[in-house]
Amino acid sequence: MTDLRSDTVTRPSKEMRRFMAEAEVGDDVFKEDPTVERLEREVAELLGKEAALYAPSGCMANQLALKVHTREGDEVMLEADSHIFNYETTAASFLSRVQLYPIIAKDKGRLTVDEVDAGIRDKAYYMPVSRLLALENTHNRAGGTVYPVARVKELSAFAHSKGVKMHLDGARLWNACAQAGVEPIEYAKHFDTVSVCFSKGLGAPVGSVVAGPADMITEARRMRKIWGGGMRQAGIIAAGALYALHNNRARIGEDHVKARAFAERVANGTKNVTIDLDAVQTNIVLIVPTKIKDLPKAIGQLKEQGVLLSMGKRDSLRAITHLDVSMDDCVNAANIVVNVFNA
Repeated sequence: MTDLRSDTVTRPSKEMRRFMAEAEVGDDVFKEDPTVERLEREVAELLGKEAALYAPSGCMANQLALKVHTREGDEVMLEADSHIFNYETTAASFLSRVQLYPIIAKDKGRLTVDEVDAGIRDKAYYMPVSRLLALENTHNRAGGTVYPVARVKELSAFAHSKGVKMHLDGARLWNACAQAGVEPIEYAKHFDTVSVCFSKGLGAPVGSVVAGPADMITEARRMRKIWGGGMRQAGIIAAGALYALHNNRARIGEDHVKARAFAERVANGTKNVTIDLDAVQTNIVLIVPTKIKDLPKAIGQLKEQGVLLSMGKRDSLRAITHLDVSMDDCVNAANIVVNVFNA
């Protein structure tokens, strides 16, 4: 079975498991876990931030950032197809009591200054305060598209000039950096807070980090405890993230090559789907069927032949390459997709 549903389906290697089993641990709620502290320190340095906090999930990391940036009744601007708006179970309104303002980006999920400018509220007592702009890089529902560093710099300068803070949902920032050919700090320096994930392209089993100013991370630690995210001997899982950071980051571009090969084979093999090849910039491929409309049925047919895909944005299927699938796996999966949609 070739599992292309997500890059979250990877499993830790024997070497990663050994590194985790041998990790030095302590009670992280007491700030006594040396492996967690090492991970937080290394990620903070990598992103050029004062401090960082390990969290069980990317959702919690993002929500902690929203919480420390806002007051109740504030508004957070983001792209309409962003993960925070679509896949975090209304957490922003539930946990922070803030309103999300979805802005439709015309450029493959990537916002422009003009689009953000139109979303900033006038200063009036009956309007919410535009407190934060959250960007997602890479952009999941747009097909893994990457913000150019120059665009991020422009957006950051504009937002800060308006008194609006910046948060980066960098769950797949590692992919964005590989595609853009830059180090993470080149993106991160334009944001007040950044979240990064270890359980996607890097292949660790658990966890994300949110990084930013020391005072904000201190408050985020308090909120993590309130929300039930304080962990004890968390070094065992943090070690998996450390191993992934050290050993799997450099190879992440290989997943982009596999995604491109998969996308081109499917696009060239059948006229019954469309793929925006310009949007296949990293490891995500969105497949839009033009003939078969029963997508759950198509997913079932593909599963019967050994390929697992997931639902993507609206009327699309999604394939995501990762370190647990080879180039041969991806080419064979593409051939099966072509056969199913040509049948």
